[in-house]
Amino acid sequence: MTNKTEERTYGQGSQGEPEKPTKSKPGIGAKLKYSFDNSIAKSGMFVTWMLVLMIIFSILLVFIRALLFALPFITRPDAQVVFEFETFWQSFATLFGRGAEATWAERILSFLTWVCTVALGGAVTGFIVGAIQRTFEKLRKGKSPIIVNNHTLILGWSNRIYPILKELAIANSNVKKSNVVIFSSHTRDFMESEIDARANDLGKLKVVTRTGDVTNPEDLKRTNIANAKSIIVLDSDDAGDANVVSAVLAIKAVNPNTDIKIITEIDDANTGEALSVATQGQVITVRSQEIIARVTAQASRRPGLAAVVLDLLDFEGDEIYFSDVPALHGKTYAEALLAFNYASVIGLLAADGTAQVNPAQNTKIKPGMKVIAIAEDDDKVIYTGVREDISKKKVTPVTKKKDPAEHLLIIGWSSMGRTVLNELAGFLPKGSTVHIVAQSRYVAEDELKNLKFGTVKVTFASVSGDVDDLIAQAKGKKYNEVIVLGYRNAISQSEADAQTMLTMLQMNQLFAAEGNGVEPTRLVAEILDSRKSELARVAAVDDLVVSDSLAALLIAQISENPELAPVFEDLFDAEGATLNVRDISEYAKLGKSVSFAELVANARNHGESAIGYRLASGQGAEGSTGVVLNPSKTSEFVPVAGDSLVVIGDLS
Repeated sequence: MTNKTEERTYGQGSQGEPEKPTKSKPGIGAKLKYSFDNSIAKSGMFVTWMLVLMIIFSILLVFIRALLFALPFITRPDAQVVFEFETFWQSFATLFGRGAEATWAERILSFLTWVCTVALGGAVTGFIVGAIQRTFEKLRKGKSPIIVNNHTLILGWSNRIYPILKELAIANSNVKKSNVVIFSSHTRDFMESEIDARANDLGKLKVVTRTGDVTNPEDLKRTNIANAKSIIVLDSDDAGDANVVSAVLAIKAVNPNTDIKIITEIDDANTGEALSVATQGQVITVRSQEIIARVTAQASRRPGLAAVVLDLLDFEGDEIYFSDVPALHGKTYAEALLAFNYASVIGLLAADGTAQVNPAQNTKIKPGMKVIAIAEDDDKVIYTGVREDISKKKVTPVTKKKDPAEHLLIIGWSSMGRTVLNELAGFLPKGSTVHIVAQSRYVAEDELKNLKFGTVKVTFASVSGDVDDLIAQAKGKKYNEVIVLGYRNAISQSEADAQTMLTMLQMNQLFAAEGNGVEPTRLVAEILDSRKSELARVAAVDDLVVSDSLAALLIAQISENPELAPVFEDLFDAEGATLNVRDISEYAKLGKSVSFAELVANARNHGESAIGYRLASGQGAEGSTGVVLNPSKTSEFVPVAGDSLVVIGDLS
């Protein structure tokens, strides 16, 4: 043992103590660089440095000239190099574009002239460059006016803008020239970079961006509103209806013309109705959240319905058209259903513009009425005659069984959840229950208390989000459907979608595991960002409701054809006709070939309008395939268990 005191090290581990810094003396080069760096920002020192460099370069030119003339194969017989000031001056004067003047007076005047020329030239050049830069900066900020005509004007910015642009590009693919003008508070650089990243393949559609305040009439004057084809006002996710109302008032202040339709996103139905009345029908409101909630609720009970809605609303494939068919005047709606081989009739449009989707079968078609039909193109709505062979055939309606009570599990919550449950409560059988599971970090318990929706019993649980919590909530009861909602009000869309996909993976993990008491069931999920839809399908979801796509499709359809507004309003209204996907066994015998015309006739006996079918063999894991919309009436197939008929009728 030694008495020598040992030194201890602190916080360095195996590396020991750091070495003490040693002082170093900078060299001449470092000092010059340091002096240059500090002085270069000062205009006077910059000129001094430039003058010093010119003198150094002049001396170097003298030496280079001497060396070159010293070479035997370059030197001329009469060449002489004299090392004197005259030689230096010639090299120096050459650098600033002057000659070798004879006298010093001329040399001084020449140098002063050069200094003045450089100063004035630099000032003029700087002014011109500055003006050009300001002009480009103004253009880059999107402050210039719009001069194009017949354009679709989009005011505001939201996640729906990307699918809207894609759908408008498809709708105008046959048009020689089409323009969309986006006017929002975002910078032009931001908007164009986002569009390039998320909606870059727009074909012939030209997108022009401008920056400004959508609620300021002076700013809106730059958008050429008077010559726009239609105007779309988007509801930004954080501003709400107040911003939309202000934008509409600003539009009316700039252009009182009522011929241009204004399509707006509105959350509150009363606000939407007030806007429509105040503008004498010029404003057409789309209540996106309500429609998304309704489709989500119905998709939980009707497999494939979400895919049918998206297929019906997009501009690819079949669309909705209006056609005046004099041959049908005096005939009934029931007869019209079978009068078009390549179009599916879904309703009637009165002369005053009132739409009747799936009216009573005995409704008489009067002059001035138009047929509302789904077809590949408007020229496909061709009257082929009433099918007397089928129309007079009596078919005994299938007696529907009384549905047993259902039990639903909802994972996740947002303001849209109440609308979903309101929609579900209307047609859930007596004795049904709903259990809500939400993460406590995103949803406060108070939001889930005292939820009452008709006769449906609603319970809730706040969880941490761990798999064990989900197992505890999911086991012990056989749920008919599991609905996964995004936390759209608590976190960003990307984070909400990430949580949704994580939940889907966890639920499928529970379904696959044995012995945990969780049985496989239908899984319906809401995705806020359509870019994540393919990822969500990989997570093996049965039905996927893509929120931004659904809202965007409605907006794009109405902006291209405002006459569709009453049709969609009737189709997606809480009351009246609605889309349904029903078991095909209610309309045809399984295993026996049937034509689509027969299915239309059989659906008619139920008071419904058939528009297509969904094959179980084409569903797979994606939940969006197998839909055949508007097949020809003469086409036949053999229905099997699991196949469905797509009809428009009552919700029951």
